[in-house]
Amino acid sequence: MLDATRYATLFEPVRIGPVTAPNRFYQVPHCNGMGHVRPRAEAAMRGMKAEGGWGVVCTQEVEIHPTCDLSPAAEGRIWDDRDLPYLALTTEAIHEHGSLAGMELAHNGSHAANQFTRAPALGPSHISNANGNPRQARQMDREDIRNLRRWHAEATRRALKAGFDIIYVYAGHHMTTAHQFLLPRYNDRMDEYGGSLENRVRLTRELLEDTLEICEGKAGVAFRFAVDEMLGADGMQAAEEGRGVVELLADLPDLWDVNVAGWENDSLTTRFEPQDGFQMPYIDFVKQVTEKPVVGTGRLTSPDMMLGLVSKGVLDFIGSARPSIADPFLPAKIRDGRIEEIRECIGCNICVAADNQNVPIRCTQNPTMGEEWRRGWHPETIAAKGKQDAALVVGAGPAGLECAMQLARRGYHVTLADRAAEPGGRVLAEAALPGLSAWKRVADHRIYDLQQRANVDLYMSSGLDADQVIELGIPNVFVATGARWRRDGRGRSMMTGVPIEDGAQILTPHDIFAGAKPDEGPVLIYDDDQGYLAGVLAEHLARAGHAVTFVTPASAVSPFTDYTLEQHRVQARLLELGVTLHLSHVLSHVAPGVANIACGFTGRETEVAAASALLVTERAPETALFDALKASERAFNHLELLGDALVPGLIADAVWCGHLSARNFERDPSAIEADWFRREIVDLKQEA
Repeated sequence: MLDATRYATLFEPVRIGPVTAPNRFYQVPHCNGMGHVRPRAEAAMRGMKAEGGWGVVCTQEVEIHPTCDLSPAAEGRIWDDRDLPYLALTTEAIHEHGSLAGMELAHNGSHAANQFTRAPALGPSHISNANGNPRQARQMDREDIRNLRRWHAEATRRALKAGFDIIYVYAGHHMTTAHQFLLPRYNDRMDEYGGSLENRVRLTRELLEDTLEICEGKAGVAFRFAVDEMLGADGMQAAEEGRGVVELLADLPDLWDVNVAGWENDSLTTRFEPQDGFQMPYIDFVKQVTEKPVVGTGRLTSPDMMLGLVSKGVLDFIGSARPSIADPFLPAKIRDGRIEEIRECIGCNICVAADNQNVPIRCTQNPTMGEEWRRGWHPETIAAKGKQDAALVVGAGPAGLECAMQLARRGYHVTLADRAAEPGGRVLAEAALPGLSAWKRVADHRIYDLQQRANVDLYMSSGLDADQVIELGIPNVFVATGARWRRDGRGRSMMTGVPIEDGAQILTPHDIFAGAKPDEGPVLIYDDDQGYLAGVLAEHLARAGHAVTFVTPASAVSPFTDYTLEQHRVQARLLELGVTLHLSHVLSHVAPGVANIACGFTGRETEVAAASALLVTERAPETALFDALKASERAFNHLELLGDALVPGLIADAVWCGHLSARNFERDPSAIEADWFRREIVDLKQEA
């Protein structure tokens, strides 16, 4: 345990206009797939952050009017007073732990498709809708601008009524009308709201002045601004107009919340930006311009980096979205000198993917994220053990490690065994690939925890068969033996597999993980999994000097990574490395040295050279041990299959499954069943 006083600076109170934050830990606004659709879940999740020590806890973007309807996304809403009761749930949950509650008001301009309301989209100019809909936003006239100011003012008054302490004016991520007015690419007006930077800033200034007037003495006013678009000379740059905006508005807001645009840059994954604190070079000038406090982000996970940024005068607040998701109790652990217990964000963007899929937030590192209300899960506490004393977990991959850790925390004596020499399973294998080294934190956190516990026995290089498990005499067995990638090409598009002739070199990801080398000549990678792995393997082999041909039935490389905001970077990276792409094609036949691929639309076949074929298709669960134990005459108190051995999925799915199994052990089956059905029900009483 470290000396907590070393980080005392991070726990100093800081004023934000008329309110005071209890410390420098600031959960910046982030989406979560709950919002106005699941308000109890939203409140419980934000309240958990406050309990964990975040001095300021903010909402996601909150729609101020039906002309900025983001359906089907479950964002916040403050259209009228009927939204206030659910918003008050969030402020109450945050205030219960002494933290400040912030609301990010948003009018989304051309970013809002208004799919639910069907209201005409509004923008600074006549421009295309930003969400891929074949619609346009219409150019706002002066009356529209006056209306926008009125809507924002009304929403501000409602936010105060709901108990919020900080109210945002939001000009970031290309997602809001205020930001779009600032950018010439969106704003080609020639009136007082267009042209010069001073004119383009005018709307933002007016919104800030309106909000400050309404909030005077009641709440602080924050300005969230993207100082750089990461487009070089084609967009706003921090060194030029970005700085100019800060200079024009320097001491107007009570707080500057600065980042980069768009969202895919603000939330860069570790695969493409391994450096924690990567935004600092873009935002470090802001405190030189303003006397007001500044919050910045950039996947800040190191307490020493946090302390350095404050001590050097770069930031006043340590901003966080993803690290606060991975560990809601990060501030408390720093305060208490338990830094080694922090669950560090791995920058995989599974949290982002959930929001993009319009489902409640989840996290690879923190399986309790999003389950605070639905299942009553707490990231730091878990029920004590029941009547049983011991458990055996077979398999030290992500599911087995999480299950073993939580069972040990409950008080059971846990034996964890794996045939591999090191614990970690697929996490270790995937973390060795380009850009994924941070993913090893998933294993490291759990291994460290298990090693500190006297009630855990860890046995590596210890493959167990059914007889050996029975001989151990442990009555409660959790089998997390993972899954193996198939060698027959069966996948999403080829449900019966791919015809493969004798003599063709067929590889799977497991072969690459084990160090297998493709034969001399071109390597064909067939991605019918359509997740992230085939793209990473293509990069890995291309960097090793292989000529790589990438074939997929999908219309883009690694389409799942569109949810994690990486797809454009994944495809660009492969093209830069010289990988040949065949999109919308299925693998129809493999022979020695050659393969046939067929167009997914016309069926027209093309022959391609393939000295080796790496198949990334489906995985077959490894259930042999479980099946043998289940068929044996030994009567176990508990025998359960979990993780990829139950249902192959993401690492986040495996961790969540391991956590669920540990939580549910010795619970009443009817209570376990009831958990699946808990959801928030729409109240039909009021239809005014």
